[in-house]
Amino acid sequence: MALNKLKFNSLNVTPTAGKAIGFNASANGLEATFEGGAMTFIKKLTASSSGTLDFVDGSSDVVLDSTYKEYIFILNNLHPANDGVELEFQGNAAGGSGFNETMTTTLFKAGHKEADGGTGIGYESGADQAQGTNYQDIARSVGNGNDECVSGILHLFNPSSTTFVKNFIARTNMYHSASESEDCFTAGYFNTTSAIDEISFKFSSGNIDAGTITLYGIN
Repeated sequence: MALNKLKFNSLNVTPTAGKAIGFNASANGLEATFEGGAMTFIKKLTASSSGTLDFVDGSSDVVLDSTYKEYIFILNNLHPANDGVELEFQGNAAGGSGFNETMTTTLFKAGHKEADGGTGIGYESGADQAQGTNYQDIARSVGNGNDECVSGILHLFNPSSTTFVKNFIARTNMYHSASESEDCFTAGYFNTTSAIDEISFKFSSGNIDAGTITLYGIN
């Protein structure tokens, strides 16, 4: 029986939708352009005993308008001043104030203790909102030891729409104050047809001692 040889160099297994078609070196690092869109750096905020980190469209070079249909916030090593606190976010509609937009949300988490003494996954009924106006938790009970922090990502979809609600999804991993890795999944929507043009992050109590949040637009 004859065998056909597969030529490796002729085999293309790269999904077209995710294929990088160009790279650009900039002051913010190497930025990749993909077929169907690009991830464009907008603004990085660095915490230093900060009460909040706020992204306000039109202020300090922040863009949060119809320029992009999707925005991504990358949360990197956010370290709280207080122990066992929640990382939270909220928004303002264009022309609004107070960071108190109406949200409906959901949150579940998975955890595993350092000592391997317990694992679990479950819905957090005390961390969701049903037409609430509070800051929304996206990480629970973050520890404040010297090496403890939370990192993750928040996607905000089409915030400038004046037709639809504003969907968001977030995923974070943190050093839980009970010495465990905790993986939080949060989703929901701002229940308004007004454009959302400001986003605020904070801990439930105390300052953000250190860490960065970087905003990107997705074309």
